[in-house]
Amino acid sequence: MPPAPTSSPIGENELIRIRAVADYQFGAGCGEGLFPDGVKAVKSRKTGKVKGIYLGDDLLATLKPSDGFLAMSTSGAVRLASVLPSPRYRVAVIDDVVQFIKEGRNLFAKHVLDCDPDIRPGEEVMITDSKGKVIAVGRTILAGGEMKRFKIGLAVKIRRGEED
Repeated sequence: MPPAPTSSPIGENELIRIRAVADYQFGAGCGEGLFPDGVKAVKSRKTGKVKGIYLGDDLLATLKPSDGFLAMSTSGAVRLASVLPSPRYRVAVIDDVVQFIKEGRNLFAKHVLDCDPDIRPGEEVMITDSKGKVIAVGRTILAGGEMKRFKIGLAVKIRRGEED
């Protein structure tokens, strides 16, 4: 993994803000679990706004300028999985496709083993293997109930696999 770009400590107000975004997006208490004290940020040279949030050299998440929500990295997803009870924001895949998902290939409904029934289209989710280990992150195309019922179609657009 390449070293983190030049980052600087996050100010108290910025830390409160990104934790609030995580709490809103994933549920109360997720902000502190995902972004502990000591995280650093890479900021936009033009606007000065936070772009990427790092813990050491590990990218945890990026703040998307389009909607203000977080896009997690696999490191961030592992931290989030330790805070959220299973199956919240998780989609488990069958063992036959784990390697493809790790490589960043998209997840189809027929390969979904189990998932959070409350997932809605467009949400950020963690992709896990059958044992619950985070292998990728992505954005849902289908709702949780549809993922389990449908046998065709794209379920999750994978953004990052474990091997990225």
